[in-house]
Amino acid sequence: MDDEAIVGLYWERDERAIAETSSKYGGLLNHIANNILSNRQDREECINDTYLAVWNAIPDKHPDRFSAFLCRIVRNLALKKYEYISAAKRNPAIATSLDELGDCVSGTDSIESEIEKRHIENTINKYLWRLAEEKRNVFIRRYWYFDSIETICKYTGFSQSKVKSMLYEMRRKLKQYLESEGIEV
Repeated sequence: MDDEAIVGLYWERDERAIAETSSKYGGLLNHIANNILSNRQDREECINDTYLAVWNAIPDKHPDRFSAFLCRIVRNLALKKYEYISAAKRNPAIATSLDELGDCVSGTDSIESEIEKRHIENTINKYLWRLAEEKRNVFIRRYWYFDSIETICKYTGFSQSKVKSMLYEMRRKLKQYLESEGIEV
């Protein structure tokens, strides 16, 4: 079933929408939640919460790209769950990914307004769209999906040293770009 038909089911408040969403995007949602949450029950809860959030969001919102809409919701819910369950302990893969970006992007605690958040988000998006597709994919896999370096290597066919080098260079250039756009890093 295509995305428009699935969104239509949500609009009609037809419970088949959840089953169709799960059938088409369950694997992707599980992949994102799995990279953030290490516990199977936490992942399942997060995915179920995603379906509920989508059910509650539509029809108020009509997503342009349903898959991106779903990914954003599951990622945000998984990160909230991760923060809640790991106040004292850290998943090293995610902590490493977030630490790597920490030098380039301020934490959300220091951003005081939604306007500033949107400006930073738009600036990062502009930076990413200027990258070659392969670099953009590596960056997104690492910092959006929280894929490990090893997983990125399998996906791209690149060596670990090349992926690490690409990520380092992209973070360095992102920091420069943000500063050139007047964003304090």
